[in-house]
Amino acid sequence: MSPSQAVSPPPNANPDTVVESIERATLEAVCPHVVHDLPGWLLPMDDSTISRAKSAVPLSHAPPTHAQGAQWVAAIEQVYQRHSHPVVFRLPSHADWAPLHAVLAAQGFQHSQPNCVQIGSVAALRGVTQAQPADVDTTPDEAWAQLFLGEGFDAADGASRIRNLTRATGNVYASLRAGEGPHQRTLAGGAAAFSHGWASVHGMRTHAAERGRGLARQVLAGLAEAATARGLSQVFLQVEADNTGALALYRRAGFVTAWMYQYWKKPV
Repeated sequence: MSPSQAVSPPPNANPDTVVESIERATLEAVCPHVVHDLPGWLLPMDDSTISRAKSAVPLSHAPPTHAQGAQWVAAIEQVYQRHSHPVVFRLPSHADWAPLHAVLAAQGFQHSQPNCVQIGSVAALRGVTQAQPADVDTTPDEAWAQLFLGEGFDAADGASRIRNLTRATGNVYASLRAGEGPHQRTLAGGAAAFSHGWASVHGMRTHAAERGRGLARQVLAGLAEAATARGLSQVFLQVEADNTGALALYRRAGFVTAWMYQYWKKPV
């Protein structure tokens, strides 16, 4: 689906339809090298540091039985092993999924990295600041990319995120700049994707020396304007559950947590 064709999901959409649309949109945004389909699952494979780009994820949150969970784990492991990729699961944290959690725990998998999938409205996102929205471009430049490699960020992780976010088709890139010409630098930035009826926010970064000035709100407002221009009214993002600063920002922008997930993998 191209950005111009994207439409927002209806307010009374089936919950599983919402889950599937968000998970498919997520992988289109972070653009793993390969995505395999199994009935009810997406199996992305990638060499990046982005966990979402290389972990099996269900397309429905209907509660599994223990037997069903065991069948899923066996089938998914076979696919990853066939392609010489370590198997990682990204699973909802809620209690209904305890049967599958138990199957994985019995096989030596451990869970980590609790994250929140948050949903909001594009209108509320645009209203998070009265300041000038960040500039948004359809093509990333070197100044945008350098933000991910700067002080306070892991350079290897930053390079990986630059590669995946810029490899995706149709993403846009927001940035707030200071300086001119060769001395110009990016103070804050982020990216957004548009597919399956959703806008989604990714790669939010603020230079270490510029935090606390509300720049991230301007980035969000710029991305919201890009979503509005494409006729979208719903937006989602994913944030680590212990990132209190980001959670506070997104709460001010009208986001609420739709569900939480964790990664399940075997210790190295």
